Order: sequence, then C-alpha cells, then structure tokens
Amino acid sequence: MSALPETDLNDCRARLIQAAAEVFVEEGYRASVERVASRAGVARQTLYNHFPCKADLFREVVSQATAALLITLDADQLDLRERLLRFGAMYRNKVLSAEGLGFFRTLAAETVRFPELAASFYRTGPAQTAARLSAVLGDAMKAGDMCSAPAEFAANMLLSMLVGADRSHYLFSGDPPPEPDREQVGRIIDCYLRAFAPIPSTPTPAC
Repeated sequence: MSALPETDLNDCRARLIQAAAEVFVEEGYRASVERVASRAGVARQTLYNHFPCKADLFREVVSQATAALLITLDADQLDLRERLLRFGAMYRNKVLSAEGLGFFRTLAAETVRFPELAASFYRTGPAQTAARLSAVLGDAMKAGDMCSAPAEFAANMLLSMLVGADRSHYLFSGDPPPEPDREQVGRIIDCYLRAFAPIPSTPTPAC
C-alpha cells in the first residue's frame, strides 16, 4: 500500500489531536485510545502510527494549544499594550471557555492517579506560557516601557489578573462560561500597566 500524501497525513494528525482534546475533556485521561480514534474517524493503528502512546497524544494537545496562544506575543511591531491585549484576549478565551474549564477540571481530577500527566501538562503548557511572557515583559523593562521588577513575578501577576478569580467562579458557580469581552481584557491590561508603569527619574536639585 502506498503512503498517504503529506497533506492527508497532516489532516489525519490534526483530526486526532482535535478528537483527543474533545475526548479528554469529556471522559478524562482514562479515556481509551479507541474512543479517540473513533472520534477522529481512523483506525486505532493509525493513531499509534502518529502517537506511540496516549501520553504523547496528550502532550501534543497541550503543546498545540500553547503554541497558538504564544504566537500572539510575537508581533514585535505592535506596542506593549496591544501585544498584551492580543495575548490576554486569547488567554482568557482559552482558559475560560467550556473546553478550557473542562480540561482544567479533568486534569485536576486525574492528578493523583497520573502525577506524571500533571507534570507534563505544567511543563508543556503553563511553564512555557509564563517563560515566554516573562521574556516579553523583561524586554519591555529594558526598553523603559515598564518599571524594573523580576520578570517572572511580573508574568505571574498578569496571568493571575487575567483569569484567577474568574476561573474559580466559572468552575464552581454553575454559571455558563463568559463570552469573549475585549473591554474587560482592556481594563485588566490597563490596570496592570499602571501598576508596572515606569518610575519617573527624580531630577537632580539645582545647586
């Protein structure tokens, strides 16, 4: 049998990743690879041809979601506020969506049984996000667009402001996930930038 064209291979892989994201949210990490393959419309062996084990598939789901998020920080031609707005809007949309909340709920429930899964998620997702955001904020501090502070601290503060209390609310209140709200993101980013505004230098008194 001849090999599939590259475009078909890529499409099959994309379908597997999308199917895995949906099945993991619905059934947790314990979901079978057969369920993922069935959702993607491929044979189980086809899944294994792309991903030798379920853990590899899970990591790829997280990795692709993270990559799509971090690309919003790559627009060097934009000013700092606009870059953070782009990032903040997508970050809130992903984390506070029904899928994002479901993924978080699933992962929290599976952590005790699959601690390596949680560690892999953290390295592939939150840690990479915080590291890339830290680099952007560190550059902004060097350019004088923000006051000097530990970049990792500044990144963690922004991530907390963007979703902290809201995630708890939508996880436990029973309210439906919020609609995307760019104005709310703007209020958060503006508050953040005021807190980290450059400190004016004190002029030297005249003699």
